[in-house]
Amino acid sequence: MCGVHNKEDIVLKTRSLSAAALLIFCAACSRSSSSSPTGALGALSVGPSEIVLPLNFSTHMQGHHEVPARETNAQGQLMLKISNDRQSIEYKLIASNIDNVVASHIHQGEVGVGGPAVVFLYGPAAPGGGRHDGVLSTGTLTAGSLVGPLAGRPFSELIDLIESGNAYANVHTNDGVGAPNTGPGDFPAGEIRGQVRK
Repeated sequence: MCGVHNKEDIVLKTRSLSAAALLIFCAACSRSSSSSPTGALGALSVGPSEIVLPLNFSTHMQGHHEVPARETNAQGQLMLKISNDRQSIEYKLIASNIDNVVASHIHQGEVGVGGPAVVFLYGPAAPGGGRHDGVLSTGTLTAGSLVGPLAGRPFSELIDLIESGNAYANVHTNDGVGAPNTGPGDFPAGEIRGQVRK
């Protein structure tokens, strides 16, 4: 019984010493970081201006996200990467199970709200182009790419729209025959859509 108590005492003393050592180390770090620009961890210390935020955004486009919603099996994916200097955006646009693509844009607008196009991702192309499955376009957006209400504006305004969740991408289709909106492959105002998110 005595031995058990001794073991428990040793465990408790060890834990107390470990906790005390940790507190002393933290206090030393605090003093070092306040007196030294690099802090107690030296090269591992990072200032606020050195923190790199996530610069990748994407969206999955479907017909039920369009305004109004579209009955279609078409789908799309847009991937965006904002450059470190925030002066350009690389993009890759994929669309599958879709016919007669004539254009694709990033638009200004909240979820469920239609808004103006602010950059072209694809097109304009001639109506009635037929089936498409796979990469639709890739490229780099810059200030010169801005159209509509952002034309001539700083590129940062497009990035602000994207980061605030107030930008969406969509893909427009047109079969070039008769009246519009007759079904998949013929939605000139947009067949699939998705809000751009992190």
